[in-house]
Amino acid sequence: MAHVHIHDPVPGERRPSSERCRRLLAVLVAPFLAATALGVVALWPGDGAIDLVPELGMSGELFDGRVVGVQRGACTGTTPDAGFRCVRAQVTLLEGPDQGEVIDLPEQSDLGGAINLEIDDTIVLAYFPDAGEGFEYSFADRQRLGPILLLAGIFVLAVVGLGRWQGLRALMGLGASLLVLSTFVLPAILEGTNPLAVALVGSAVIAVVALYLAHGVNAWTTTALVGTLASLGVVGVLGALFVDAARFSGLANEEATFLQVTAGQIDLRGLLLGGIVIGALGVLDDVTVTQVSAVWELHAANPGLSRWALYRSAVRIGRDHIASTVNTLVLAYAGASLPLFLLFTQADQGLADVINGESVAVEVVRALVGSVGLVTSVPLTTALAVAVVGAEAQERGRPPG
Repeated sequence: MAHVHIHDPVPGERRPSSERCRRLLAVLVAPFLAATALGVVALWPGDGAIDLVPELGMSGELFDGRVVGVQRGACTGTTPDAGFRCVRAQVTLLEGPDQGEVIDLPEQSDLGGAINLEIDDTIVLAYFPDAGEGFEYSFADRQRLGPILLLAGIFVLAVVGLGRWQGLRALMGLGASLLVLSTFVLPAILEGTNPLAVALVGSAVIAVVALYLAHGVNAWTTTALVGTLASLGVVGVLGALFVDAARFSGLANEEATFLQVTAGQIDLRGLLLGGIVIGALGVLDDVTVTQVSAVWELHAANPGLSRWALYRSAVRIGRDHIASTVNTLVLAYAGASLPLFLLFTQADQGLADVINGESVAVEVVRALVGSVGLVTSVPLTTALAVAVVGAEAQERGRPPG
């Protein structure tokens, strides 16, 4: 998904782009936009998506309840010294057909204090009206919308407070990205369409909408867009090559196993590839926007720089950015897999054995493919930006020295 960008407009973009510059950009971006439009039309989901909810036995409605009583002790049928702990709770229903009633929830295993219910906690209950008496309601999860909405509000205030109008446009781009994922990418994959093709087309749509909303329709943004889309292609090709070379099954986690059982028409290896592409997009557009901004700023500060000098100066900035971004990308994947790493460490397996396991190898390939895409995006986007700036300078009668 695309990051929220709040870069200020660059000085060189405050005047209209030259005709030569616009023609060059049109030639560069037109094939990408045409391919994206055709891809959306060809891959747009119909009515053939799988309904996974009944397949997974999760067709119950969800209602909120408030805990009014909690008892902890040995599970039914076990002795206190067996070590099996369970929790029993009484809950007032806040919603649903039995609103206001107090019910006893079925006994739940409390392994490691995972449930940890307290009086006055608001929880989510699954309601199965056809279940036996006393089992119509069961604990599903905690109600977490309150703190999540509070954090989202802080995020919005921070982005708008710093970026002002441009920050607001960036948030609109973020909303559009989520809309593309929910209305196109996910339904198309559930319909059995090739996940890699859907991810590439969906990522292209997200990049177009998010970048133009955040930065406006201009030469600067279009250059960053072309660099982003070209780099995404590199990520897609590399991902396809190495996912195939590593012979991944796509069954490295529980969710994928559920999909395999309930939705056999979904290509799980393709789904893995699609995840690599979409995951790389958020960091790629950050790098490409920064590189284009660097070229425009350097040219505005010193219009006499030759194209080669401009390119070298901007790439030096890119090296610093890449050094921190690659580390961020790898640490993000490592952090997401931390429980898995702890499990392997506890099993006293060697590093080679840990990396060879599919669950870890998938994350390694994901991080490395994304990192190579990032590194590639710096010289690629910088060269595009220098070409566009050079074309504009020539049109204005000031060719770079």
